[in-house]
Amino acid sequence: MKDVQEHWRITLLTGQQSLRQLPTEINLSAQEPLQVIWKHSLRARRLALRIAPHEQKLVVTIPQGCTSAQALAFVQKNHGWISERLKKLKKAPSFSANNTILIEGTPYRIVHSPEQLGGAWLENDRLMVSGDAAFINRRVTDFLRSHAATVLKREVQAMAQHTGLRPTRVDIRDTSSRWGSCSSTGRIMLSWRVIMAPELVRHYLIAHELSHLQHMNHGPLFWQCVRSITPHKTQAEAWLRQKGPLLLQAR
Repeated sequence: MKDVQEHWRITLLTGQQSLRQLPTEINLSAQEPLQVIWKHSLRARRLALRIAPHEQKLVVTIPQGCTSAQALAFVQKNHGWISERLKKLKKAPSFSANNTILIEGTPYRIVHSPEQLGGAWLENDRLMVSGDAAFINRRVTDFLRSHAATVLKREVQAMAQHTGLRPTRVDIRDTSSRWGSCSSTGRIMLSWRVIMAPELVRHYLIAHELSHLQHMNHGPLFWQCVRSITPHKTQAEAWLRQKGPLLLQAR
């Protein structure tokens, strides 16, 4: 075991050193230079790309055994995908007056009502926001986070009672790169942005995290557990691929 740990440490150090040889930004045609974060991973099985929505940076995950040259070539090969993803993210919902956002999958128009009191509240098909216009974004965000804490915790509790898979704790966090996670101690985290998704998507995401209470991996038994809890896997994953990146970018 000691020899294996020492090998991992040396490999990781070597990987960190090789990162310094990679560029900190890339140039895409007709766009501003894009900053790049290169991350070596002991768990990754293949090269992977994602756009960090809020920071507008490209994150490249590099598995062990992959060279810097291979990682750079992978990025260059996928310039088209990166450009298209950036264009889509620019269409992300904005929490400002007269824009439309999703709440539990239903569209609501943000209406500024400066003369009223109460922060933000739902009224028919509108999300009413009171006070100074400068605070609209913050008040919409606060409303969504509070609404998420109420609805998502209730839905987790209901599914936990139904399945017998009970987390030790449920936290609602502000994350922009993942919808949820489950720790080895049984604590489940969900992004407040999940509240913008429709019920079937929320059902799938909660089932996904609860299944990790039994299987801390994404092996066959894990997916078998997910499918035994929710029938929405295929439809929810398709919805998340299409609309998820925009919701993670919404602000």
